[in-house]
Amino acid sequence: MTDLPSTGSAPIGAPAVSVTGVDKTFSTRSGTVTALQDIDLTVAPGEFVSLIGPSGCGKSTLLRLIADLDSPTTGAVSVFGKTPRQARIDQEYGIAFQQAGLLPWRTVRANVELPLELHGAGRAERAARVTELLELVGLADFGGSYPDQLSGGMQQRVAIARAIAESPRLLLMDEPFGALDEMTRERMQTELVRICAETGAAVVFVTHSIPEAVFLSNRVVVMSPRPGRIRDILDVDLGRAGERGDALREDEHFFASVSAVRELLHGEQAARGAVRGVENR
Repeated sequence: MTDLPSTGSAPIGAPAVSVTGVDKTFSTRSGTVTALQDIDLTVAPGEFVSLIGPSGCGKSTLLRLIADLDSPTTGAVSVFGKTPRQARIDQEYGIAFQQAGLLPWRTVRANVELPLELHGAGRAERAARVTELLELVGLADFGGSYPDQLSGGMQQRVAIARAIAESPRLLLMDEPFGALDEMTRERMQTELVRICAETGAAVVFVTHSIPEAVFLSNRVVVMSPRPGRIRDILDVDLGRAGERGDALREDEHFFASVSAVRELLHGEQAARGAVRGVENR
């Protein structure tokens, strides 16, 4: 792994995420397993990028490398021009997983407040920030509730509020809506689009759902089966993220982009032609 200079301030104009020449291998009893190979990816500040591919293709592994939960075998990863470790120390990113991971003995307010508390924010500052966040995720009336009193979708909104509590410039999300029913999942997608538009955070989002990736993203990164490589990257031109609503799901350009991603997942390079065909109508 190539070390980057450790600094508390991000270089001006640095990408939110830069992954260069990254391989990741694991040693197992049966030998060495290559999870990722030759990964090059740049995510711009404020950009929403989804990672999609078959199970075991390394999507979550790539997210873990960005989040400093693991290290690449070769290559370099940076977050706003810093090493992932320095970015973590500087609280440049927040993380949300498939399971909300809320502490059952703490109220909604106390769960959202936790990262602020751990980093020494004052009581008044914490209270004001939590109130702002609960309003942002539509849970202003549930601050005194406990996690087991909330639906799955509400718990995920609490988890997102906690992830953005310290105003990170990057949000890392690993299938956060995977366990939700379809209706709740679509509502959460719409909520996430709104939240990201309001906060301006960049997002790296892991999903198995093609429609979800298309609805949320500026770009969809299509990965191949293990060893995970980037097969293609599809630009999704469906308007500004903050303006994407439920009506978009019935738009012909949306369906064309879904078809394009599906064909790329199956190795069909004609996918881009499908999008261009709709655009030229």
